[in-house]
Amino acid sequence: MPDSTLYHPVTIGTGDSVLRLQGNLFLAPVAGYSDRAFRSVCVSGGADFCYTEMVSSEALSRGNIKTEDLMRRAPAEKAYAVQIFGGNPDTMAQAARIVLEKTTAECIDINGGCPVPKIIKTQAGSALTRDPEHLYDIVRAVTDAVQSYTGPRPHYADGTAAPQHVPVTIKIRTGWDAAHITWKQAATRALDAGAAAITLHGRTRAQGYEGKADWNILKELVSFVRPSVPVFGSGDVFTPEAAKDMLEQTGCAGVMFARGAMGHPFIFRQTRQLLTEGSYGAIPEQERIRAGFDELALLVQDHGEESACREMRKRFCAYSKGIAGGAELRRNIISCNTVEDYKAVFAGLSDLPAGGSL
Repeated sequence: MPDSTLYHPVTIGTGDSVLRLQGNLFLAPVAGYSDRAFRSVCVSGGADFCYTEMVSSEALSRGNIKTEDLMRRAPAEKAYAVQIFGGNPDTMAQAARIVLEKTTAECIDINGGCPVPKIIKTQAGSALTRDPEHLYDIVRAVTDAVQSYTGPRPHYADGTAAPQHVPVTIKIRTGWDAAHITWKQAATRALDAGAAAITLHGRTRAQGYEGKADWNILKELVSFVRPSVPVFGSGDVFTPEAAKDMLEQTGCAGVMFARGAMGHPFIFRQTRQLLTEGSYGAIPEQERIRAGFDELALLVQDHGEESACREMRKRFCAYSKGIAGGAELRRNIISCNTVEDYKAVFAGLSDLPAGGSL
């Protein structure tokens, strides 16, 4: 039987920094993947809220145009978050002000979980979870910058300005390694510094993306901070059933899909159906590939055909999983260089673009 209480609205923040979302199924910030093209198809596939891939505070502070491009709003997004990372509080504060100045984002998220060495060596990512006092300094600097911001904000398509202030959230891991589990200290200092929500990826930095995410710690975090701020769960959510289990077992306020959404942006719709109706339908092959072409169209618009087609090789490979003849499709996908190449590869499937344009 469906449990209608599992799918519900979420409120992040308070006062003039409040963000109200209609549902609790989110796309996580995925490095190198959650650009506006992918976020757009995820929203069309049922995502209630999406996060950009992590954006370097150092690059933003230097005015890097490519970095600014990472923060662009997707056409279908009603609300979205920009995730920033860095180890210098002053630079992170400056980056937060740039986010407010340059984008209509309704939330700023801080990366306290990335396990990649080049991020950690800058005292960012998982290094913040290891050092709760430094985490406090980073979150405090960003929240202060957001609350004190008095500059203009860009306007939405309807002519209204984006909200002057937005909530600041953070994503953390359980700890550095099995001997240094610091989620409780990190969460405490994040709350002390003004974080409006906490996302926990249930692995340590040492685990990376290997092993099994510890949902028991997620459950403990929910109990530990309740009712201060909402807690969102991340890690090992590859199916609608897994999302339902996470919500039931941990009591978290929302679920973040990461790798589970790659090539399958409909996982959000299916999960909502499971939670509210008790079952969900399969996605037709044509609809899956059509989503890939929608994603490709936005990538071409943003980066040009050559770059977009190279990027879509890995993404179309993901879309093709589970399709009859998928192995042969993938052998052909990896040599595609133009939009027409992709059309030729998928010519055997109906309801796909025809002619010279997407």
